[in-house]
Amino acid sequence: MIDADSPDAIHIATEGPLGWAARRHYLARRLPFTTAYHTRFPEYIAARFGVPLAWTYALLRRFHAPASRVMAPTPSVKRDLEARGFANVALWSRGVDLAVFRPVERDGLAGERPVFLYVGRVTVEKNVAACLALDLPDTKRVVGEGSQIADMRLRHPEARYASVPPPSELARAYAAADIFVFPSKTDTFSPVLLEALACGTPIAAYPVTGPIDVIGDWDAGALDEDLRAACLKALSLSREWARAHAERFSWEAAAEEFARHLRPVRWP
Repeated sequence: MIDADSPDAIHIATEGPLGWAARRHYLARRLPFTTAYHTRFPEYIAARFGVPLAWTYALLRRFHAPASRVMAPTPSVKRDLEARGFANVALWSRGVDLAVFRPVERDGLAGERPVFLYVGRVTVEKNVAACLALDLPDTKRVVGEGSQIADMRLRHPEARYASVPPPSELARAYAAADIFVFPSKTDTFSPVLLEALACGTPIAAYPVTGPIDVIGDWDAGALDEDLRAACLKALSLSREWARAHAERFSWEAAAEEFARHLRPVRWP
């Protein structure tokens, strides 16, 4: 199928079964390709199954080694990969659809503020339990599904739960919240951070890779080793400032950066 399509450039998006199969084919054909490092799989696997980080990083290093460019989402991830022996690492930032995710009327939550929102998978590596265990005023909302959702509902019945809706409705959920809480310590660059900011909702998170790179020196979020303190600090931040920061991450800029890293293919 790849040969029949004769693409102008080849990019392998993930290190899954299709990625390994494509990699094997391209190497056999001696065709250049790029790859991307989206997720801290070694940390996820260590959290779930106890596999040593060195083992998984060695496997990933082997996967990405032949790539012309290994695209990393943030400067801190790039530095981390290079420190672990990855070569040809280049930055490829992320973007957000600023037309879909935007400030809208904040309705439906009168008398329940402040609202602290989490959006994403409800799994062990996302550390959602740390968010729900916080002693915070008023309402906590979880929008998402995952292996821990039933346990979270039992342990924290006071929180509100919902499945992830279509993007336009999700934008309303972001905008309705006062603070977007991001409890993960293992993400690289989660799109939900940009989506929340684009809707005008400040971030509360740990000062780790991902939130550090997204927030930077801007007053669009509060980062603290004490997640509760970060949530309370974020309540004083400007929603307008959050939106202005998100506007720096357009889809156009992300697409142009991606295209610059591609390598043209000359078919035999």
